[in-house]
Amino acid sequence: MEKKTARLTILIDPDKKAAFEELCAQQDITPSQVLRQLIRDYLNANGVDYKARIAQRTQDE
Repeated sequence: MEKKTARLTILIDPDKKAAFEELCAQQDITPSQVLRQLIRDYLNANGVDYKARIAQRTQDE
């Protein structure tokens, strides 16, 4: 499981935020879960191997 220790702050139109939160609630998923999946999909689509970075960071600790 991924560590969830970093914070990402974004600015978004209030109406879009409200609609997004409402849709997430209807689908019984948190906005954070949706955004984490979006980021994973984006990294994978662009060939970024973040899993290797996670493994390396764990070994370094």
